[in-house]
Amino acid sequence: MSSSQNYFSRLLPDVIDIARDAGQLILGIYQGRQYEAFTKSDDTPVTTADYAAHRLLTERLTQLTPDIPVLSEEAADIALETRSGWERYWLVDPLDGTQEFIARSGDFATVIALVENNLPVMGVVYAPVSGVVYYAIKGQGAWKMLPEGGPVRLHAHQHGESTPRLTIAVSRRQKVQQITQKLSSAWQYDLVPLGSAALKACLVAEGSADCYLRLGPTGEWDTAATQCIVQEAGGDIISTQLELLSYNQRETLENPNFIVIGDRTLPWREILIQR
Repeated sequence: MSSSQNYFSRLLPDVIDIARDAGQLILGIYQGRQYEAFTKSDDTPVTTADYAAHRLLTERLTQLTPDIPVLSEEAADIALETRSGWERYWLVDPLDGTQEFIARSGDFATVIALVENNLPVMGVVYAPVSGVVYYAIKGQGAWKMLPEGGPVRLHAHQHGESTPRLTIAVSRRQKVQQITQKLSSAWQYDLVPLGSAALKACLVAEGSADCYLRLGPTGEWDTAATQCIVQEAGGDIISTQLELLSYNQRETLENPNFIVIGDRTLPWREILIQR
């Protein structure tokens, strides 16, 4: 194990605790229904729960690693000129699934990634309602931990058949037709609706879904943690043009449309309709 991996391993328990504390803060607000909702300039929703979790995450991660900057969805207006000098940084989504929080589906999560040299090297996803934690460190596998019991190793589903039936995680809030029209009619699909983008990606990491196709605006904070988790489980996150996602390399922090895949050997170029 490299010195960096040792360092990340020492940090991980504290990072999981911080994610849990932020998630429990959100859960208390959710259960008490004591929050306000607003619309941001990009027409996406945000609540006082997002902001409360943002403050907790920023303060606690800064205390844990004073030398590592924090980039949060709720304070993302940092110019590339500044960000490009960061060798390492925390990339967080305090409340992934704000629409689900407002709609009261329970499908939301707190997400923390550590990015080093433009690649995610640690990912932690905490689902406050279920109490489940997903986590990974690059080179050390992906894991799931229930509220009771020890960690379980995650493995993305690998197909042995040439033309399998695929299980696809989809958004509760997106029209299903938008997804299915991007998929070849030569394949058969079962759709699994869920809320948070991070939780849908984790379904792929644990083998409960074969892929998660995301069309529409997302930020780099939506994919960094789960990219580490999914890759360590044997899958990947790529754009719908089958290109690698980038981190901290452009002025914009917006992702392209992307797909989370479990089995890298499937003919995704045939499955995804390119137009």
